[in-house]
Amino acid sequence: MLSFLLLSTIATRAPDGPNVIIVMTDDQGYGDFGFHGNPLVETPNLDAMARASARMTNFYVSPVCTPTRANLMTGRYNHRTRAIDTWKGRAMLDPDEVTIAEILRDAGYRTGIFGKWHLGDNYPVRAIDQGFEEALVHRSGGLAQSADHVDAPNRYTDPILWHNGRPVQTEGFCTDVFFDAALEWMTEQHENGEKFFAYIPTNAPHGPFHDVPGDLYEHYKKKDLSNKVFEGREGHALPDNVNEDQLARIFAMIANVDQNVGRLFEKVEELGISDDTLVIFLNDNGPNTRRYVSGMRGMKSEVYEGGVRSPMWLHWPGRLEPGAESPCVTAHFDVLPTLLEACGIDVPEGLRLDGRSFWQVLTEEEAPWVDRTIVIMAHRGDEPQRYHNFLVRNQRWKLLHNSKFGRDRFEGDANFELYDMENDPLETKNVASDHPEIVNELRRAYDKWFDDVGLTRLDNYGPVRIWTESPDGLPIALHRHEWRVPPDDQSAGTWQLHVPASGSFDVKVYFRTQTNGGTATLVLNGEAHESKTVTDGWFRFERIELRAGDLALGSFMQSGEEIQQAWQIEISRS
Repeated sequence: MLSFLLLSTIATRAPDGPNVIIVMTDDQGYGDFGFHGNPLVETPNLDAMARASARMTNFYVSPVCTPTRANLMTGRYNHRTRAIDTWKGRAMLDPDEVTIAEILRDAGYRTGIFGKWHLGDNYPVRAIDQGFEEALVHRSGGLAQSADHVDAPNRYTDPILWHNGRPVQTEGFCTDVFFDAALEWMTEQHENGEKFFAYIPTNAPHGPFHDVPGDLYEHYKKKDLSNKVFEGREGHALPDNVNEDQLARIFAMIANVDQNVGRLFEKVEELGISDDTLVIFLNDNGPNTRRYVSGMRGMKSEVYEGGVRSPMWLHWPGRLEPGAESPCVTAHFDVLPTLLEACGIDVPEGLRLDGRSFWQVLTEEEAPWVDRTIVIMAHRGDEPQRYHNFLVRNQRWKLLHNSKFGRDRFEGDANFELYDMENDPLETKNVASDHPEIVNELRRAYDKWFDDVGLTRLDNYGPVRIWTESPDGLPIALHRHEWRVPPDDQSAGTWQLHVPASGSFDVKVYFRTQTNGGTATLVLNGEAHESKTVTDGWFRFERIELRAGDLALGSFMQSGEEIQQAWQIEISRS
């Protein structure tokens, strides 16, 4: 969606900056690389990229995916953007937010996304509404989830994806499909004399793990993946029991990503644009199982280092020295301002960023860097709870409360832990009782942050509303990831909609279980509107009159004593 902040900055010529490629994997941990000391997983192409790149060695992301993606895309704390969770209507970016894709597009770049958006699947918050001219994506948090197309096969191979808002049947393993599309699109842009921004956020190695590249899975099944391989290594012990079959499946997906990163660099070389292309690699959060994280503790959803540390590798031959490193504490929201500086693009006037460019610390020997305090926080629920699953970090100290992501609230007092990260980077000794003054200082910084982000806009944590129609005329396709549920009944939900103009609409309701003969009821603003008999597992309510304004829409089917909520709903003008 074009922000009013950018209306006056539309570019009329090709930009002078480099091509930009961002690759971000999903649920791949800091320790899932040979470069980071893992002797089991084979990542030769990623390891080669790391060695040939400049690196930020204290780079942070959120403990789960949507918050990381919101920070990355906007350069702002995700708590300013309404995207505070991963589902139930809390994983949509406010349409007024300005994304890196919008800024680069309006500076003359062609923009494309290939993979996981997870910031809204309907107008006005689709990737194609937020600055991406080309989009091949899956919906919601991943393939084989409730947002898959109703005819999808519930797998990662041959997935039904969305190309510029329309479902398309693809062939091949999902990561291969995304890279194939990205490489083809990049080639076309280069041949047309265009600079491009390609964002490749893979779905792998996110679960479920039932469908992975078969040859790589067979390869890892033959390896010893037990914890004895790590005996004697520095850091916290791994779990006693390892699901080696599951780990083989995860490593197969990671190895497949690695192969595709190799193909990416081969294509960049083939096109002769290596010296004019900045490639960035990072993860979105910690590993999705409790496994090796380079001696750190924690995993996805936790705010210990293993849940929130990520590689930040920047590859640009001739501009960035291979092996250059900076220990400055940086995070996902710093990527946008860093890219703008690398590309020679000013931050749009009036746009308030939380991030800070770290470009100079990688390109200048004596670049200044003023220490600061950053906050990372993520947990379930419609609104954040103070001190719930957060960390505060400056260059030396880290204060945290690891109350876990999966609960809306924690009970009792926060259990603050303090770590001296310069002397104890693996978080082995909680020194909160030894340094109460540091605990209080960082707690005050957190409180100031919490109050500030919560006042970003009126009704700051209210729902992002999906419009009942889009300018491109495509049907609105609602799914479970984007509904809101009451706290006392997590099985029932409604989609929070906006009707831009009164009119007549057709509403097609799908149910997960194909039960014929049940009674389907359409619910508008909490009141039953119409009921009819279901056939073929779905039912169409035709010519429903909707008034302009906001609307809560739901549907359920009753068959005997069984009540089933709608699985997906499509809305279109009659």
